[in-house]
Amino acid sequence: MFEVEKSVVVERESTSPSQTCRKCDQVVDPGAFAAELRVCTGCGYHSPLTAQEWVDHLADQDSFREIGKRLYSADPLDFSVSGPYRDRLREAEQRTGMHEAALAGEANLDGRPVVLVSLEFDFLGGTMGSVVGEKVARAFRVATRRRLPVVSIIASGGARIQEGMLALMQMAKTAAAVAEHHASQLPYISVLTNPSFGGTFASFGSLGDILIGEPEAQIGFVGARVVEGTIAEKIPKEQRQAEALLERGMIDMIVERPYLRNQLAVLVSQLTPNRTDTWPTMRLAPTPKATRTADEVLALARNPSRPRADDYVTRVFQAFSQLHGDRCYGDDPAILGGVAYLQGHPVVLIAQCGQMMPMPEGYRKAQRLMRLAEKCSLPVVTLVDTRGAFPGLEAERRGIAQAIGESLGTLARLPVPVVNVVIGEGGSGGALALGLADVILMQENAIYSVIAPEGAAAILLHDSARSDELLPALKLRSHDLLELGVIDDIVPEPPGGAHRDPDAAARQVLERVVDHLSRLSTLKPKKLIQQRADRYRAIGAFERGVVHRARDIVARIQKSQ
Repeated sequence: MFEVEKSVVVERESTSPSQTCRKCDQVVDPGAFAAELRVCTGCGYHSPLTAQEWVDHLADQDSFREIGKRLYSADPLDFSVSGPYRDRLREAEQRTGMHEAALAGEANLDGRPVVLVSLEFDFLGGTMGSVVGEKVARAFRVATRRRLPVVSIIASGGARIQEGMLALMQMAKTAAAVAEHHASQLPYISVLTNPSFGGTFASFGSLGDILIGEPEAQIGFVGARVVEGTIAEKIPKEQRQAEALLERGMIDMIVERPYLRNQLAVLVSQLTPNRTDTWPTMRLAPTPKATRTADEVLALARNPSRPRADDYVTRVFQAFSQLHGDRCYGDDPAILGGVAYLQGHPVVLIAQCGQMMPMPEGYRKAQRLMRLAEKCSLPVVTLVDTRGAFPGLEAERRGIAQAIGESLGTLARLPVPVVNVVIGEGGSGGALALGLADVILMQENAIYSVIAPEGAAAILLHDSARSDELLPALKLRSHDLLELGVIDDIVPEPPGGAHRDPDAAARQVLERVVDHLSRLSTLKPKKLIQQRADRYRAIGAFERGVVHRARDIVARIQKSQ
């Protein structure tokens, strides 16, 4: 797993002789506190940074060029409840040194050009009025025109009441600007600090391809006072913390502030790759011969010591940025996904973990990552290792069949190369949901079956214990499936199985995946999709001799690559 380096920060000068942490009341030295980006060394509490401090921290020195610098707020409603709005604006300007609650501009982040948007909570609670909405929209339009990624830092209580419906409409304005940026296939990363609420979060703040929360940040749609005043419900603070949102699949990751700049730099680099890089040439080991019976292969595929997805993530890929959640219900640990480097090329990696049985939210997380791959033109590598999707009632209630079908449909039309590797057991539709690919590889001692052998025996023999009687007939070995034209290549394993030498097994996987991605990368998106469709049309015996023709069609596709 990739560990992001801690940022080195120059100490800021402070005239205050001492400060205390807002959470633990520990006295802190102002200079040291500033150097630690206002993160308490005692309890880890993240005190707020100003919008300008965020820009100073993230942008390379002297690289920030402000967008919308001359925009000022007016008082369109002549609002005077709880004090004249104009007076409150002037007070906020004097207190913060800013003309409004948003600071936006072009900058370099670790040498890469980006557009930064940072909100100032101390300016009327970071609320979004007409000027904030306009600044944000302009920033996204500049990013779209100049084909730049966007990084936003959210710190807001929502829409600005003093501007009425004009403020509410900024949600639509900013969301439209993000949609245009998205349609141009440009990445957007949103960082949610404490607090991130209301219309700001429910518009551009929540629309990032990747959502990053700060530790213990309060994040939500409706603030506590509004909830209590509207429906008399009290929501515990811990239910609004970033940690709770991560568990419920609503954000991708939580990053401590000292590590955030480097994590953002890695993600921006991964999502905006150099298109001129070429894949290295691989010298492949020969395809192994079939030497084991079906029951022997099954035993090796299910061996408890067999390398699983996390073993290959650490050995085959670099700088893995794990992304969590389906943004709807939860984060299924049965499916691991994110962005990583493979021989210097960024790819989207989606893997089934061990022999866990995925839930619908796992497949929906996978679909979200597939769409990210499409948007950023990144190849997809999927690792299959499951006995099948979870068959229980909860999975049915949450739409397991639809989730599998949607995954298949998404993969079928994905305009980027897709390489699938069966690394253990590929069971039924739960495995195939990640297995529709341009190239299907199987490790030598993996298995792939229409149903787990025990399930087949329960259906056909009314006794799951008699599964060994069905094993030869199921044709679930890699060599059987290569002969049938279902898979494209077999990945050799070390003598005795992958568990005997995981490093050697990983090298073989890497070489096969890189070799096939190198071939697929030369194809245009339309050609990829068409060949993928042709491949699956050719699979299956409808009349005598068709199996052989299917294998010939797959061979012609491979030769054309």
